[in-house]
Amino acid sequence: MSEPVDPVQRAFLGVEQSVSGQRWMNRADQAAQNRALAMSQVHGIPELVARVLAGRGVGVDEAPAFLDPTIRNLMPDPSRLTDCDAAAERICAAVNRSERVAIFGDYDVDGAASSALMYRFLHHFGIDAEIYIPDRIFEGYGPNAAAIDQLIDRGAQLIITVDCGSTSIEALGAAERRNIDVVVIDHHQMSHEMPPCHALVNPNREDDLSGLGHLCAAGVVFMVLVACLRRLREEGHAYARSLDLLAWLDLVALATVCDVVPLKGLNRAYVNKGLIAARHQNNAGLASLLRIAGIGGPVTPYHFGFLVGPRINAGGRIGDAALGSRLLTLEEPAEADKIATKLDELNRERQAMEAIMLAEAEAEAMAEYGTGETASVIVTARENWHPGIVGLLAARLKERFKRPAFAIAFDPSGKGAGSGRSINGFDIGKMVQAAVDNGLLVKGGGHAMAAGLTVERGNLGRLRAFFDEQAATQVAALASNQTLKIDGAIGASGATLALIDQLEAAGPYGSGHAQPIFAVPMHRLRDVRPVGTTHVKITLEALDGSKLEGIAFRAAETELGHFLMNNRGNQVHVAGTLGADHWQGNRRIQLRVLDAAKAP
Repeated sequence: MSEPVDPVQRAFLGVEQSVSGQRWMNRADQAAQNRALAMSQVHGIPELVARVLAGRGVGVDEAPAFLDPTIRNLMPDPSRLTDCDAAAERICAAVNRSERVAIFGDYDVDGAASSALMYRFLHHFGIDAEIYIPDRIFEGYGPNAAAIDQLIDRGAQLIITVDCGSTSIEALGAAERRNIDVVVIDHHQMSHEMPPCHALVNPNREDDLSGLGHLCAAGVVFMVLVACLRRLREEGHAYARSLDLLAWLDLVALATVCDVVPLKGLNRAYVNKGLIAARHQNNAGLASLLRIAGIGGPVTPYHFGFLVGPRINAGGRIGDAALGSRLLTLEEPAEADKIATKLDELNRERQAMEAIMLAEAEAEAMAEYGTGETASVIVTARENWHPGIVGLLAARLKERFKRPAFAIAFDPSGKGAGSGRSINGFDIGKMVQAAVDNGLLVKGGGHAMAAGLTVERGNLGRLRAFFDEQAATQVAALASNQTLKIDGAIGASGATLALIDQLEAAGPYGSGHAQPIFAVPMHRLRDVRPVGTTHVKITLEALDGSKLEGIAFRAAETELGHFLMNNRGNQVHVAGTLGADHWQGNRRIQLRVLDAAKAP
């Protein structure tokens, strides 16, 4: 007698291979389904919400607290971070002595938000602080000795690096030689060698036991500021009682979402409470960006990640790298509107450049790797690419080939500035650090999902071979197990605003806490039409005549887009995420289509 087949192991709706090559699977195994039932019965949590929580590993007893992530409950004592007390002591000394402070940040959203947080804190206490953001093209990532010397020449008595500095041994040596203290606040992976500095707060340093390595830089900066404020209040500083750090969580949430760090633990509280702060629009710069991006409804992680973040990044990619951090420090709406408008213009220019470069990158990748099925890591490189856009190219290549991907822009001298993006389950930052340790890169670093590097053209072939060797086994295993985890099946009539509100209670969603994905089975593709140049909009119709609008972003030239366009009028299975689209004051349900399959 044969063993009974575990129903959880069967493909969801029988979809063994979707149009995008994925096997649809039930996210919740039998144990998770049992937990969901218990959650619903014990705590009165709606059944579908309980299923979403259980499918993401939340226990029955943990559920109530998970649905209400608070800073009070999820933030540990900042002193658990190695060197946090030393950093707080030195920053507070600068406050008490009214020293001039220079803040050295990175040119992305996390760097801009981190710089703005530190600036706002020091400004509250009357400290003359200068933000320095390096030029991506001419200076590259992180501190450099020339910039450090410039800051000291201009009077800096303390230098604080945020979202950078952990591997800047030579640059920080310039400050050490001139007897200027440096406090490093970072989250990137680092080598064994420590840079010369007064304090290095990085939950990813080897001797840090805080368990907070999932924080972005702004999240670490916030914890340092909590320690600073606690110290200043204990000292009885006159302005310490009037400062409400929680009002600045909008910046922490923005950085947490845009840096794609896992939304677990403290990060969930950061984003949950930060979204509330953002909806109050107390930050003039952030409010200007929200307006210019046309965000009509309540701010969501999607708005941060896909509308606000790219505009801030545009300054660092192809314009003035300091625009983003400057915008987030402003109090005057009129001045904020000017910078937000400039960033919006730069973002449109960036989009046009990206379209051209992406076509070239995809053509090169196809010529080098074919469909990519036998590749471990996709590496593309050209001399005419803008180095500020290579990270976006890497992200698009990763999406298309479902492999870790790098794009590298070489200058005429043969030095390449590159950026990489990874797939879930493969730590790209460690691989880049290993390449540095093996002498293949001039410099490089990053974290699990994203990394940057500098490479000489003569080492490109060796680097490709090294990446391929490092990633082959793990990436092959990940690629051979391409599945789409489905949280449940719904019909068009079941996709309601009430359901969306219930699902939002289990958010915020993002990296490490995936947006729920639902299958819409056996619906007719009533209408299919292209939107813009890259999107495909659809209307699904159930047997009872109820309809559900959906959109597949950037799908026009993909297998998914082709399938949808060629199946108008047919019955299909569609999978995607549910959301509420705000238009002219009204909320409308919209399915973001991620995959599809033929219906029997």
